[in-house]
Amino acid sequence: MRVALVCFDEMEELDLVGPWEVLRMWELQHPDDGIEVFTASLDGETVTCAKGMKIVTDMSVSEMGNVDVLLMPGGRGTRALVERGPVLDMVRAQSEAGALMTSVCTGSLVYAAAGILVDRPATTHWSAMDLLAKLDPSIEPRPDDRWVDSGEVVTASGVSAGIDMALHLIERLHSEERAKQVKRDIQYDPQPPV
Repeated sequence: MRVALVCFDEMEELDLVGPWEVLRMWELQHPDDGIEVFTASLDGETVTCAKGMKIVTDMSVSEMGNVDVLLMPGGRGTRALVERGPVLDMVRAQSEAGALMTSVCTGSLVYAAAGILVDRPATTHWSAMDLLAKLDPSIEPRPDDRWVDSGEVVTASGVSAGIDMALHLIERLHSEERAKQVKRDIQYDPQPPV
C-alpha cells in the first residue's frame, strides 16, 4: 500500500509531520503490513513550510504514479493551490484512480476546489469553514469533528487533528489493535495542560 504525503510551500508543518510520524512508525514497526510512506512535492524540490521548516521530499507528484492513499496537508499555501489547475488535475486523477483521499486542516480546500467533496460531509480548520462552504456549497460542514470519514475521502480539522486522523486510517486500513500499537509506539496520549 503506497501512501503519499503531498508537500508544498507554506504548508503547516504539523499537518504533514504529525501524520508522517504515525504512518511512518506503522511502516517501520510493522514491515509485514506492506506499507510504503513517502513525500512528494509539486516539483520535486525542497519546500519551505509556514513557519520556516524546510523539507526535502522523496520525489515530485508527477513521479509518484498512482497511490493507495493521498494526504494533502493544509496551511496558507493551500490558498494558491485552489487555483492551480495542474494540482487540481492531480487530485482528481488520484481520486478517479481509487486513492483514499485524506486531508488535514485546509488541505480540504484543495479537495473542494477539485470537486471531490461534492455532497459530502467534511471538516477543516475552524477559521476556514466559510471558505470551504464558498468553494463548494454542497459540502455538509462538520466544524466540531476532529475528522470526517465519508468513505473515499477523510478530512481532518486543524493541525494536530491530523495525528488522530492518521491513527484512524491505521484502524480503517488494518485494525484497531495495530492503531493502538502505533499510538503506544509514538507515546501519544493527549492530556492538554490547559
